[in-house]
Amino acid sequence: MFCRIAAAAFEGNASSSPIPGWSYAMVLLLGMVLWTSSSQPALSQAASPGGAPPSDDAKGPTIHLDFGQDASPGNSVAAFMYFVPLISPAPVSCMTSPGSTQVARVLSAKRNGTSSAFVVSCEFEFTGDGTELSIFDLGPSIRRHEERLKAGGSIGRQLNSITVEGPGSGTVEVEGTISNSLQTVNEVRLRFNAHGRTSPVSIGLCELRYVGGECQRFHEIVARVNTLTFRRKPGPPKMEVTVASVKNKGAGNGLWQNLKGSVKSLAVNLLIDPLTIETVGHRAMLDFGLAVASGSPTFTFPQAKNLNLSSSADQRP
Repeated sequence: MFCRIAAAAFEGNASSSPIPGWSYAMVLLLGMVLWTSSSQPALSQAASPGGAPPSDDAKGPTIHLDFGQDASPGNSVAAFMYFVPLISPAPVSCMTSPGSTQVARVLSAKRNGTSSAFVVSCEFEFTGDGTELSIFDLGPSIRRHEERLKAGGSIGRQLNSITVEGPGSGTVEVEGTISNSLQTVNEVRLRFNAHGRTSPVSIGLCELRYVGGECQRFHEIVARVNTLTFRRKPGPPKMEVTVASVKNKGAGNGLWQNLKGSVKSLAVNLLIDPLTIETVGHRAMLDFGLAVASGSPTFTFPQAKNLNLSSSADQRP
């Protein structure tokens, strides 16, 4: 029996573009590519740009930042990746595979800095077998564009799944500044391909169109994610993404398929635009970076508003 949890979904915010999804630039690029072949000071965290904090005290999961303690039970992958529903404006459901033994553990943290700046590198790992599958609700997007779809049009690349499969190694890289003995995080990078290991994190995208009176998925692809980056800067909050490979869904894992996927990812990474995300998720990631930088034993996420707790067993990723 599947354990139901929740993860996340992205939808584009370029209202002037006919193509929803992540961002118009990413959609266009993916389509083109695929179809053409020390003592620490006191702590502070300034509010992230883009909005006021939530008005209630509801909380999400608490994860353990045990930094390699032998007795640490680790964290469920669902809890460790809880930032995903926080940054998403659309509802999704996520399922843990039956018998999964996946665990996320924080292993160590190394801090370097001066009187005015600091850099922290924190290693983590996914161990065990299993899959954490997040399925995105495409219904709202279909309803918004139903007239165009029924007229024979299509909707460009939609993010329809995020998967964390099996073991892997990663780092949380935090950069910040210090002023008046207070430290502020300015950048947090999650890297999922540390120590030369392949990232266990992948995303699925698809195109939507009506066939035989119902909406169906076409041109489904899978992109393997290497890094996610969150920066403090003026304007709407963004997340930067780099990918290791881009393949058609169902493509093999042979040398030639992997080579083609890697070449495609190089072209995508050159021009991919940062993705606009929810303010609460952006703030949570900067706060998470501060917890890592300060050596806090735990970190509690705010509550994600878009968790779909209804059954997802009949949904196809």
